[in-house]
Amino acid sequence: MSGKLYLIPSPISQEDIAWVLPAAVQQCVAELRYFIVEHPKTARQFLKQIGCKQPLQTLHMQALNEHTSSKDLPELLKPLLEGNDVGLLSEAGCPAVADPGAELIRLAHENNITVTPLVGPSSILLALMASGLNGQRFAFHGYLPVESAARAGKLLELEKFSISQQQTQIFIEAPYRNQKLLEHLVSVCRDTTDLCIASHLTFSSETIATKSIREWRKHLPDINKIPAIFLLHG
Repeated sequence: MSGKLYLIPSPISQEDIAWVLPAAVQQCVAELRYFIVEHPKTARQFLKQIGCKQPLQTLHMQALNEHTSSKDLPELLKPLLEGNDVGLLSEAGCPAVADPGAELIRLAHENNITVTPLVGPSSILLALMASGLNGQRFAFHGYLPVESAARAGKLLELEKFSISQQQTQIFIEAPYRNQKLLEHLVSVCRDTTDLCIASHLTFSSETIATKSIREWRKHLPDINKIPAIFLLHG
């Protein structure tokens, strides 16, 4: 009988794990011995914080990141097929949501392995909840094009679609490019379009604000190198 694949969210901030991970989730994770992780070093730090019941050096960790090839995925499933429960641990937030893991999870389903998502923080949903924008119709687009003309075209496309479909458009950027994206947003979008910027979610310095593009132009926040989610609604 196959083991279960547990999908383990990890805190977006490291300020207070108890604030974002229920005790039952921490207990479940603390009892696992097999893990699939992005970076073993940070994974061990997280497991130490939640009081892992196994000596950290005895845990079995396999890497799954942007460098992992599709042909290597069956090897990651071996412990599961041998009957061991395995935790797929995200670096921050939820596995397979703007993070590696979806292809492995699909392969687990194909092998009749039970997949169990655990409760934890998702910056995308936290930002949507707090934005005041349409939570009934929304789409997450991940990263937008980096090249200026292509990004401007994509922003105008998302704004137009949002207006016609009344759908919130959600996207992210590498923190060191956030300020440039924000400046681009207010230069190409309509005055009346709403923009929510949700930064440092779950940190003590968390800031969430929704304003029209016209209002944002009056004073742009400094979000350079600060993790943020952008939500647009025309």
